[in-house]
Amino acid sequence: METEAYTPDEVAKLFKISRHTVYELVKRGELKAFKIGNKMRIDYGEVIRFKKNKETPSISHEQPVHSLSITGSHDFLLESLVKYVTSQSNFLAIRPSFIGSVEGLMMLYRGACDIAAIHLLDPASQEYNLPFIKQLFIHDPITVIRVASREQGLLVAKGNPKNIHCLKDLTNNSRFVNRQKGSGTRFLFDSLLAKERIHPLQIHGYHDEEWTHLHTAIKVKQGEADAGMGIRSAVIKLNLDFIPLAEEQFDLVLRWTEQNKAAIQHFLDLIQFTSFIQEFGNTEGYKTEDFGKVIYSYQ
Repeated sequence: METEAYTPDEVAKLFKISRHTVYELVKRGELKAFKIGNKMRIDYGEVIRFKKNKETPSISHEQPVHSLSITGSHDFLLESLVKYVTSQSNFLAIRPSFIGSVEGLMMLYRGACDIAAIHLLDPASQEYNLPFIKQLFIHDPITVIRVASREQGLLVAKGNPKNIHCLKDLTNNSRFVNRQKGSGTRFLFDSLLAKERIHPLQIHGYHDEEWTHLHTAIKVKQGEADAGMGIRSAVIKLNLDFIPLAEEQFDLVLRWTEQNKAAIQHFLDLIQFTSFIQEFGNTEGYKTEDFGKVIYSYQ
């Protein structure tokens, strides 16, 4: 392979190891790399040096050195990212807890977690996430990264037997399943109801709550509800129909501390240097071109 610099994939093929092992070797300083934009490259001479030393990676059986806790909103893309990091990185373990955007952000504010997953619409500005973040984290060092733009809407049975096409149709004797208070989906739903001048008590099932998009979709699938509020990817998993209502921004808020800064940096590097988003597969219902982009930072 006569090139001046190698990609992690090329180094992996050369030494017959996974590219994730290559990445771990770089993080440990056993293999030196440099950046070109957001891409990692390993110099030809560095590869030769490493080969001559005949170092054998021994990280595959080690326990994670650091862990990060992620709390906040539920999302299938985030679930996959957590599994990806946990399975591929011997440096880092992730502990997720899906408790809703508001609770996740408040836990981060109180220092009870490292990362918050949120999608909160500010009714006044119609902007997602940053108005809440800037009010809370005035002095704390944080980084906000974009996960994806998502489609939110009504989940209904295949074929839409109740002919539900808009929020107003939910007032016509339909059974609705809502998301819990504090979730970003509940924030959005209430904002849309106010905009349409629909009182919550006009909707049968407004106080019937579920905690994840999947459980909401399951209720509709099993006929326990005629409609629920959720993301498009939930209907794909259960073969339901979808009435789009809004596009929202799903972000991760990372709060830096002396204790977690190495783990946070490793997490960011995994997002920016690996091909996770290409391996995620079906991204219908998501726009992921800005995945991993830093949209706000205060240090």
